[in-house]
Amino acid sequence: VQLQASGGGLVQSGGSLRLSCAASIDSFSRTAMAWYRQAPGKEREFVVSISGSGGRILYADSVKGRFTVSRDNGKNTIDLQMNSLKPEDTGVYYCAGEWAVLTVRQPQYWGQGTQVTVSS
Repeated sequence: VQLQASGGGLVQSGGSLRLSCAASIDSFSRTAMAWYRQAPGKEREFVVSISGSGGRILYADSVKGRFTVSRDNGKNTIDLQMNSLKPEDTGVYYCAGEWAVLTVRQPQYWGQGTQVTVSS
């Protein structure tokens, strides 16, 4: 299993970025996917989870209304559209997966991370 995240970069506060994660998972449509992030000096935190069908989505309160997750089971990808970015959104963003659940709680699969930096 491989998860390849991309799309990170440097953006000014208020700007937007779109992250993508390509997954090599045989049963991708039965795998809930999530984004986590880790800011410098802090623990990794949950950002959003999306079920295999895309019908159940859970956002962290800190990103509700600003971030939107989507998935394409035909392409084995998930995307994270991040709008109205704030400096506190800075961190390494990881995609993760957990098989046969609706919401990712204990990921079995992790990507390598992509850096997002929001300048003030």
